[in-house]
Amino acid sequence: MVAKNTLSTSPPYAVESALTQLGANLRTARLRRNLTLVDVGAKLGAGVRAIADAEKGKPTTGIAVYVGLLWAYDLLDPMTDLAGPARDIEGLALADTRERARSRTSRELDNDF
Repeated sequence: MVAKNTLSTSPPYAVESALTQLGANLRTARLRRNLTLVDVGAKLGAGVRAIADAEKGKPTTGIAVYVGLLWAYDLLDPMTDLAGPARDIEGLALADTRERARSRTSRELDNDF
């Protein structure tokens, strides 16, 4: 029996909303460039259906298609800092709480044997 991926069948509302918005943005970018699904598919080496699914924000569409579309429309730059460690406020706060308050004092080695 194969386990179902609930993220792709019923994602949280915030995830579904973000994918829908991203898909709409990608469609707008394609239309502004006066490109067809076939044109973009040929550039990416992807099928028309994969491009159309990404534009609909389908969660089953692979991330490579979404990132490929961003690349095709020259919109990839913001993606490089998307989950940047410096922007992870919660992660930085958690890391600060886990740091040692004190460390051992280093003991000088002596040469007396």
